[in-house]
Amino acid sequence: MKHQILKLDQAGQPFDWISAEDAITYHAKGLVAWQLGDIDHLAFRGGDNRVTGEQSRIVTAPIIAVKGERGSGKRANRVPTLSNRELFARDRWTCGYCGKMFHESKLTRDHIMPVSRGGLDVWTNVITACEHDNHKKDDKTLEEAGMELLFVPYTPNRAEHLILRGRKILPVQAEYLAQFIPESSRAHQVLTELTNLH
Repeated sequence: MKHQILKLDQAGQPFDWISAEDAITYHAKGLVAWQLGDIDHLAFRGGDNRVTGEQSRIVTAPIIAVKGERGSGKRANRVPTLSNRELFARDRWTCGYCGKMFHESKLTRDHIMPVSRGGLDVWTNVITACEHDNHKKDDKTLEEAGMELLFVPYTPNRAEHLILRGRKILPVQAEYLAQFIPESSRAHQVLTELTNLH
């Protein structure tokens, strides 16, 4: 199983998902400011010390704060990259027109204001749609198609985006990220679903 480690900036702001190998590299370089969760989440063993004969061992927790990383700059405020996988997770795999849940393979990205009419490919202009409703709406506005949105699209913040990108989020990671998202966010339900898959 691939382990994902939640990387924080040194002030504790969520920064990114990294591999266990990357986390161990930060430890080996002395760049981990602090960590949360089971300290022996992952242990990597190295070679034997010629003098003592002891095998080297580096351990990491599921959440690490990295020295020198600062989330207050441009990168922290950058709009998250839009992808279908994260869009479908944002909308909980639910069509924004009929309200039914579908498997990811049966979902599409629909532009509320069609691109051909000047609409942009941005979080606030896209909604998850089933193939039927996307075809029905086609290249029309909502009014022209006689359709209504069941929920309002939004741009996720950094923590929400990490939740949407996460695969198997550990409970300690879910609890940490939850404090950075609004109570009204649908990402809380995504967190519950992802942690139940673990």
